[in-house]
Amino acid sequence: MTVTGDFPTTQGTSADAASRRRLLDQDWQKLVRAGGILALGQVFIALSGMPVNFDRRLLIDPILSLGYLSLIWLPLVVSYWVGREQVLEGMTAYARGGRDVLAGAIAGALGNAGLTLLVVGITHFDIRDPLVNWSPQLLAILHFEESVWLGAVIWPVIGAATGALGGGMHCASTRITRTAVIAGLTVFGAAVLESVITDLSQGFHIEAVSDWLYGPKRGLTYPAAIVVAVAAIAVMAGIWAYRDSAMRAGLVGSRQSPAAPGESDRSRTVWRRFISRRLLGYALVIAAVVVLPLFLGRLTNELLANVGLFILLALGLNIIVGLAGILDLGYVAFFAVGGYSVAVLTSPGSPRFSPEMPWFGALFIAMLLAGLVGLFIGAPVIRMRGDYLAVVTLGFGEIIRILLLSDWLSGTFNGAQGITNIPGVEVFGLATVRGFEPRSVLYLVLFFCAIAIYVSWRLENSRIGRAWMAVREDETVAEVMGVDTVSAKLMAFVTGAVLGSFSGAILSAKVGSVFPHSFAIIVSIVILVVVIFGGMGNIPGVIAGAVVLIGVLGGPNQPGLLQEFAEYKILIYGALLVWMMLQRSEGLIPSVRRAQELHIDEMNQDAWLRAQAEADDATGGGGGNSSVGEQP
Repeated sequence: MTVTGDFPTTQGTSADAASRRRLLDQDWQKLVRAGGILALGQVFIALSGMPVNFDRRLLIDPILSLGYLSLIWLPLVVSYWVGREQVLEGMTAYARGGRDVLAGAIAGALGNAGLTLLVVGITHFDIRDPLVNWSPQLLAILHFEESVWLGAVIWPVIGAATGALGGGMHCASTRITRTAVIAGLTVFGAAVLESVITDLSQGFHIEAVSDWLYGPKRGLTYPAAIVVAVAAIAVMAGIWAYRDSAMRAGLVGSRQSPAAPGESDRSRTVWRRFISRRLLGYALVIAAVVVLPLFLGRLTNELLANVGLFILLALGLNIIVGLAGILDLGYVAFFAVGGYSVAVLTSPGSPRFSPEMPWFGALFIAMLLAGLVGLFIGAPVIRMRGDYLAVVTLGFGEIIRILLLSDWLSGTFNGAQGITNIPGVEVFGLATVRGFEPRSVLYLVLFFCAIAIYVSWRLENSRIGRAWMAVREDETVAEVMGVDTVSAKLMAFVTGAVLGSFSGAILSAKVGSVFPHSFAIIVSIVILVVVIFGGMGNIPGVIAGAVVLIGVLGGPNQPGLLQEFAEYKILIYGALLVWMMLQRSEGLIPSVRRAQELHIDEMNQDAWLRAQAEADDATGGGGGNSSVGEQP
């Protein structure tokens, strides 16, 4: 096998194969099917009200708003998907070129023809009764506030252009494609993070930076968008250059490849440099986490505090789901135990039992109660597996919420009225952390996040962590090998429950009240989406998932940077969950071990095909063919 660009081609066949792939040699059935799916998706997005609601958020002033972006991104993704070709060992990979660009353009034009039909239908027919989200504002957006026929004609043209771009991504090298994607995402991130960047510029007294970046309507200006994109490209070019130099120096891959005789000192030096860079990176992250809140405004600190609360929850659920492989859909129960325990023990408004304990003392008791609840939930279901376990834990989560609402326990938890007048957190008598001081709340959350990260990291690399991962991979084999699976599962439930109680305890002190509706089952679903999206079993992945999802979209009851997404959050969470499960089940920043587990079948299949190809080469292409198709 040889490699041409980023695509492997069979020796001696690439030129002939490329000549046989004519421009019109297309899979027309696949293109029509993709165009139909795209058309339905575009019409759904338009009629869901997203273009109208998102049009208020400018990204690049004045040409691109989030509303128009919601109608542009899908043709790009679908056209890229149309051009994907799976090439296994022994198969011919054709050269990429104009055929892929044309395929993407055709799919994009067919898909955006759905918007043309929608514009014509809204204009000439009275369809407002069945299409309840139809509005004059939607029609104005679809025809760019100009002629209706302009909108009807221009959308297929836009679809063809974006589709050609998506198909053309297959013609470029991996580096160019990734660099372009990173540059686009960086521009989008700079536009979305307008409030954070403005807060930072005001905190550092460099308001001129934010004034230059953002126009009067708070979208990126033309020059700013170009500079941000060029800066992202320059950074990616530096990263590629560093990786090339590191590979030449032996920095990459030195863990897997033993040093040759006489190279031990060099390898040791390389690893010292690698470790020193990692330590420097950790030090910079810690310094940024400690210093930046001092220069951020109230809104940004409040947003980051909410993200930190979900990081705590996600770290706890990551132990149960990501490490131990137990699908717990009732994790919100531990969140509720932490919040209500601290509320009852610290609030003078607790109806039956009001000791008014210090917050840290109440937290210790809340941890014990959460651990007991973890044992109570885990013990009856510990021998269940798969879907049965998920359904039962879902039931336990709802049982906790209904008990908090019940008349039977209203004398203790005050039913639907909840518990109010919860005091702040006194830190060694020196300061009091209250909800109206978001910076102090953020520091408190960061302190407990650091504890949770350290505990998770130590447990992952300990004996119990290896037992959890063995249970996750194959519980039957783990039990045969001597792992006490019952104790391991119970320990996962207890540890996850204790970490979840941290978040509930901080939330009660931050808000000053707790209510049963704050612990609905949707909280468990959102936390699970965060863990899956970020990367199950990987601490940096879980943190990244919480920052991206909660920071941008917001939690079930918490706003994010894009407040326009408030009524579409659950829809987006569900779509992301489905997409991640189908296309990237290992997550955004996957754990290497977890990724290997999820793709073990593909790895085995590739290894088998590679062995067959090597056998064919060894026999001159004759004797090995008889074994193809047989079981390895």
